[in-house]
Amino acid sequence: MLVNPTDAVRTESNLKEVDTAARAIGLQVHIVNASTIAEIDAAFATLVRERLDAIFVVPDSFFNSRRVQLANLAARFALPSAFGQREYCEVGGLMSYGTNLADGRRQIGSYAGRILKGARAADLPVVQATNFELVINLTTARMLGLTVPPTLLSTADEVIE
Repeated sequence: MLVNPTDAVRTESNLKEVDTAARAIGLQVHIVNASTIAEIDAAFATLVRERLDAIFVVPDSFFNSRRVQLANLAARFALPSAFGQREYCEVGGLMSYGTNLADGRRQIGSYAGRILKGARAADLPVVQATNFELVINLTTARMLGLTVPPTLLSTADEVIE
């Protein structure tokens, strides 16, 4: 799991959730930190040296800005990769599962419109994301020699070929 240690709140939350899920299915999580471009390269060197099976990149604004680098490194080292946003799959990442950012941006626009019409921000309800999407890059799966089960493909919101 690749995490940005400068985002302690998000990192702590994700670590607990992933560790719990991994234990439930008998997997061990290895944490690799990166908060600079050079540290991303070093993190992948660690992943390869330790022969880890896959990488999950914790959602983070720094990682989002480096998504091409992350997808390229995962491909170069033949590491199956999972991300929290579809944009990674669009540049070659294997799969993503997370909130639909376009839906979130629409919700932000709706809130802004309500405030501009006189609503007080403090009176608006807190809304949690309800629209999640699974995206699979089948081209990347083939390049990695992976067969994606048809049942998973049929449940994906988008399959990139």
